[in-house]
Amino acid sequence: METIRLTTAQALVRFLTGQYSERDGQEQRLIPGVWGIFGHGNVAGLGQALLQAATTGEADLPYYLARNEQGMVHASVAYAKMRDRLATFACTASTGPGSTNMITGAALATTNRLPVLLLPSDMFATRAADPVLQQLEDTRGGDVTVNDAFRTVSKYFDRVQRPEQLIPAALAAMRVLTDPVETGAVTLALPQDVQAEAYDWPVSFFRRRVWHVGRPVPEPAAIERGARLLRNARKPLIVAGGGAVYSGAETQLRAFAEATGIPVADTHAGKGAVPWDHPRAVGGIGSTGSYAANELAREADVVLGIGTRYSDFTTASHTVFGNPDVTFVNLNVARLDAVKHSAEPLVADARLGIQALAGVLDGWEVDPSYRAHTRHLIARTREIEEECFAPDRNTGRLPAQTQILGALNDVLDDRAVVINAAGSMPGDLQQLWRARDPKAYHVEYAYSCMGYEVAAGVGAKMADPTREVVVLVGDGSYLMMAQEIVTMVSEGLKVIIVLVQNHGFASIGALSESLGSQRFGTRYRYRDTDSGLLDGDVLPVDLAANASSLGADVLHATTLGEFRTAMQKAKAASRTTVVHVETDLYGPNPPGHGWWDVPVSQTSALDTTRTAYQTYAAHKQAQRHYL
Repeated sequence: METIRLTTAQALVRFLTGQYSERDGQEQRLIPGVWGIFGHGNVAGLGQALLQAATTGEADLPYYLARNEQGMVHASVAYAKMRDRLATFACTASTGPGSTNMITGAALATTNRLPVLLLPSDMFATRAADPVLQQLEDTRGGDVTVNDAFRTVSKYFDRVQRPEQLIPAALAAMRVLTDPVETGAVTLALPQDVQAEAYDWPVSFFRRRVWHVGRPVPEPAAIERGARLLRNARKPLIVAGGGAVYSGAETQLRAFAEATGIPVADTHAGKGAVPWDHPRAVGGIGSTGSYAANELAREADVVLGIGTRYSDFTTASHTVFGNPDVTFVNLNVARLDAVKHSAEPLVADARLGIQALAGVLDGWEVDPSYRAHTRHLIARTREIEEECFAPDRNTGRLPAQTQILGALNDVLDDRAVVINAAGSMPGDLQQLWRARDPKAYHVEYAYSCMGYEVAAGVGAKMADPTREVVVLVGDGSYLMMAQEIVTMVSEGLKVIIVLVQNHGFASIGALSESLGSQRFGTRYRYRDTDSGLLDGDVLPVDLAANASSLGADVLHATTLGEFRTAMQKAKAASRTTVVHVETDLYGPNPPGHGWWDVPVSQTSALDTTRTAYQTYAAHKQAQRHYL
């Protein structure tokens, strides 16, 4: 057997360059590069290996320097999302806090079912220098390190204690990264001494490998059962989730909706699978869903879920589907999701499943009165949206966030990618964003991680440099993690960052108020000397200056007109540009058409809390298991 002598880190770098994914005959690099921050634990292992690869040309694996370990995971996940989970990055971090900084990113990746390869450095396998700097000494066992915290948030975890263990570990990692059902964060913990240890590797380990991502074919009998339920439905509804986008089923879904007349609601991950102005598109569904989608959901007798995992926001905490006899047919590549709500499961690829249903239902369509009813609800929804965009929407000094979104809808083209994750914007966006492209709406709302947005802008732009990437971020999320602006600048990436400053947590403030907690602790204010609460004057925080100090160009806007002008300048720019705009902390937000289960104190000395509990108890009456 032919062998080559390399360190473990050098072998891993060479192995990763030979990994490809393939679907529908199209191949691409599975791991096109490595994000990292070097410190003790990886600087002499993976750091040396990446340097050697770059200087000798023995392996093509570019290195990208991040400014925050969590941020580089977010960038990798955003890249994977844009590439329909067919490509992602590896991320390396130093021993101890550098590695554990990636845990939140791992949780986000796994929750969203998006692939990312994490390579946290670990302690000495030999334990020759024990304990080392930043080592966790666990009284329960000497083999426990901080990296064991990755186990619960990873879809695959392995610790490579000997060089030769890398061979099965690396192959298993690729298997999980390319599995549309099991994918998520994949973690290979690498002890720092093992990274630098030499071994005689079989040359065949480094051969070019193509990991085929298949399309599971639906079972004919299951298709017949699902079609039978739809055929007998009077008011069916489709809920399109992320699986419809990742499978590239947009064309098939639109054709199916047109042929059958079934209206299509979407989740955050599914928005854009059907263009917002398609006659069958009824908008987002659930807690922050549109008027049309939620009204149709309340009446629906059969719900066809396509690629959705039915989060509590999608179901409005099990209240949005109001028909007591509602039945579910779930088309999903994962059986976990296909069987939810006692559904008739169609375990298959979304594209092939839709095609199969269309074939069996050929010639069938909903009653014309249901089409007319849907058109009426859509028309009312459009009126609500325009009311939110109206110039006189807010009587305060500052524009409302909804007006900012209306302006963005006007100035951005269909291929622009809008990124958001947390705060009040996801709710506003689900109702008000008009996506016509399946990649145009990039809202991370499975984990809703504050700090995702700016870092995700890096990954999204790298995934498709031809698209305008617009990061929407509030001041709360910006303060959590804005460092990757430096990365955008250093890599020459042109990203527009719309920094909405309202001096507090708008979403949680409104939620707090609705739950009787009086916006406690949700505003960025000085501490009042009399009350002892954080409700004094506004803090003199200049986020625009901060963004400028990180290397971005900054434009200011205080009115809607100035914002539109600034956006046109940002679009014409060639560098990362921040458009800073102040908005009204107190809204107004779009009208609510759904509910979200956030428990309220059952007993309280505060009148506001007691009143809120009465409202909460009333909503709970509509909540039920879909059995």
